[in-house]
Amino acid sequence: MQEFDQIEALWAKHTVDVKISADEMLKQVKKDVNGMRTRSLLNLAGMALSIVAMAMLWIFYDVQSWTTHAGISIIIVSIAVYTIILYNQHRLIAKNDFTANPNEFIASLKQYQLNRFALYNRLYWFYAIALSLGMIFYFVEILAHLEFWMQVLAIVVSFGWMIFCSTLVRKAVIKRDKERIALLIEKFERIGGQLK
Repeated sequence: MQEFDQIEALWAKHTVDVKISADEMLKQVKKDVNGMRTRSLLNLAGMALSIVAMAMLWIFYDVQSWTTHAGISIIIVSIAVYTIILYNQHRLIAKNDFTANPNEFIASLKQYQLNRFALYNRLYWFYAIALSLGMIFYFVEILAHLEFWMQVLAIVVSFGWMIFCSTLVRKAVIKRDKERIALLIEKFERIGGQLK
């Protein structure tokens, strides 16, 4: 086992210096940036659809209790606030032309990276708490119309899904975003180094 660890350590130290032309690297970076922008737009579209779905639920469901109104309001407001935050982050990567001023774009990418970290760590918990509070208010009226086993199932599935997203999915997304943005920053810095 110790031999394997030594081989693994030797392999980790071994680096290959691959020379890629600035044009080829620029094409790769362009593809990565466009992919990041597209994912950001799809995320915004999904959030907007969530707001519309909740509004439609509010309009077409015959709401009797003030708690249901409060729950749906809290959910819509929290999704809207989070969507605005995501839109502001999207503007960081969408407003700059990376071919015109790479240093400015690197700075905006670094700012985007910091904002994403704050979003996934601090701001996410405010969002999750607001959604949970909204769901609790929403469930007061809705669960009264269901049988006991359906009530338990609805609560377990809803909060189980939120816990799953808050732990496993969130950590995977944080790791993937961090790696993707760090790689993009590194590529830009290499391009800047080759152009000097």
